[in-house]
Amino acid sequence: MKKIVPIIAIAAIVLMSMASAETTPKYVGSGKCKMCHKTEKQGKQFLLWEESSHAKAYLTLASEEAKTVATKLGIENAQTSDQCLSCHVTAFSVADSLKEKTFSIEEGVGCEACHGPGSDYKKMSIMKNRDKAIGAGLWLPDENTCVKCHNKDSPTYKEFKYEERLAEIAHPRPPEAAK
Repeated sequence: MKKIVPIIAIAAIVLMSMASAETTPKYVGSGKCKMCHKTEKQGKQFLLWEESSHAKAYLTLASEEAKTVATKLGIENAQTSDQCLSCHVTAFSVADSLKEKTFSIEEGVGCEACHGPGSDYKKMSIMKNRDKAIGAGLWLPDENTCVKCHNKDSPTYKEFKYEERLAEIAHPRPPEAAK
């Protein structure tokens, strides 16, 4: 009996650690959102993002303007600089173990930058129910989400008016899709 108790305790610890590892949400990349969020019924949300400056944020770091700004800051390459990548890509400071193979920094500031890591809420059966999606980790972004990057610490800061900028990136579902 004495030997069984430690084995059971060890097994319980292993199972608990496996369960907690499974519940840590991972970043899956915006491409995983495309299947459902590209349709007319969903308001072509993916297309709106894909055409946005957020989707091009990583590529922007290769522009001549970015190179000029980087040089002034003593940065050799903006696309490899922590200072630049922290706002120009999704999940920059997140451990690689929390990023699926489908995730790529080349997508710039993707869906999960605003809505959180999608591994636990990406399934259609979950996304069809807003409360379920939120319970599975979907973030509902607000002004604080935006000002983490759109602030005076940015070397290219321009006055940030949340309501105006929100209107520029809005991607609501059409009313009939919300039913």
